[in-house]
Amino acid sequence: MMTKGQLRRAWQRPLYPNVTVLLGDPRLPDLSKRDGRFHEEDLAACAAMKAAFASLPGYAFRYLDDHSTMLDELRTGPLQFVINFCDTGFCNDPLRELNLPAYLEMLGVPYSGAPPAALVLAWDKSVTRAAAAALGIAVPREVWIGPQDDVAAALPEEYPAFVKPACGDGSVGITQASIVHDRCAAEQRVRAVRAQLPGRAMLVQEFLCGTEYGVGVIGNPERALTVLPPLEVDYSALDPALPRLLGFESKAIPDSPYWSQIRFREARLDASARALMEVAATTMFARLGLRDYGRFDFRADAEGRIKFLECNPNPAWANDGKLAYMAGFAGLSYADMLRLILEAAQARCATEAGGAMAIPDRAG
Repeated sequence: MMTKGQLRRAWQRPLYPNVTVLLGDPRLPDLSKRDGRFHEEDLAACAAMKAAFASLPGYAFRYLDDHSTMLDELRTGPLQFVINFCDTGFCNDPLRELNLPAYLEMLGVPYSGAPPAALVLAWDKSVTRAAAAALGIAVPREVWIGPQDDVAAALPEEYPAFVKPACGDGSVGITQASIVHDRCAAEQRVRAVRAQLPGRAMLVQEFLCGTEYGVGVIGNPERALTVLPPLEVDYSALDPALPRLLGFESKAIPDSPYWSQIRFREARLDASARALMEVAATTMFARLGLRDYGRFDFRADAEGRIKFLECNPNPAWANDGKLAYMAGFAGLSYADMLRLILEAAQARCATEAGGAMAIPDRAG
């Protein structure tokens, strides 16, 4: 892990100074947001990101967020480098998140973030869980229920349990009702989410009632991979009667206690627990083929055993997101975090374009 001084290294001349940033389209519906549309806080996050990028010397940024013209603008170029911050998916459809990086690859344009194959793997939480288990990483027990499966026959016997879509984004389909305490409640919840998200497989998972953590990674294994200080979700101010989880209410409903009463803080961990999560995060980063940055979520069970929950390629880049919090724990500003992602992606792309010797001298 790099020291804070190394992370805050001096400015270096950009490899690709002209950068195009791809974003979600605020004109279109977005089911991961309340009322299915962009709101003031979403626009404020975009404004903060643009201001942070503008503070980085040597770069010129332009922004594309109109998806009705985006493909034409990408095709006609000219493009030197693309930051893919369109984590909403093309046309704000999470099922189409892989479309833009696939299109950029067809055009031969270097870009930041996970490639299409990694986005496909990470989209299905049951697949990432299986990959983690195969690598010896502790995971929660779970039952996978297909879209056509008989719900009652497939349900587990162990409760409380956590019911959630096997594939999803923005915690859509996850609310305080997702924690169930018996088979009847589990069946009702599976059917309710099936109605909300037709054709989606479901997971009924062991509910981990211990401390919840996040681990952020910036960089690439072949050059330098930085693990940021882990984050801990602080539920201490939340009504004790409410289930402890980060669901849709915590991300999209401002008048919910989940929005206002949950905090993030630097994790209080001993060295062995911290090392366990760092190794799991970097192992999964490489195994799933992530690039440039990623976030990994963990939670402890009742006995304190930390288990891997899920992987987030191209995680939220906003100044109030988990990754930004973790960067802050490392003594980095929001602009520093964006710079590290940008530099990691550009160094990787320059190497891929012609080998390590193709990276120009940036000392001057």
